[in-house]
Amino acid sequence: MAQASARHILVSTEAKANELKTAIENGADFAQLAKENSSCPSSRDGGNLGTFGPGQMVKEFDTVVFSAPVGEVQGPVKTQFGYHLVEVTSRKD
Repeated sequence: MAQASARHILVSTEAKANELKTAIENGADFAQLAKENSSCPSSRDGGNLGTFGPGQMVKEFDTVVFSAPVGEVQGPVKTQFGYHLVEVTSRKD
């Protein structure tokens, strides 16, 4: 079964997610921005969600994690929780 590891930043607005994505693209540290901005409890660990399989996260999140290139920041991804920036850190298909 496929497994992936990912980290994310969860914010309430698409505008904030886009602002943070631009900062990351300009060299800002993903983990530091997660600690400072993410509303998810994973923010304490730089947004790290650990390893999980398909179906363990909400559908919109799953779709990105199991299809996006490893190491590229994706998003904003809208879910029932808000707007996510997602980076797949590893994946085994």
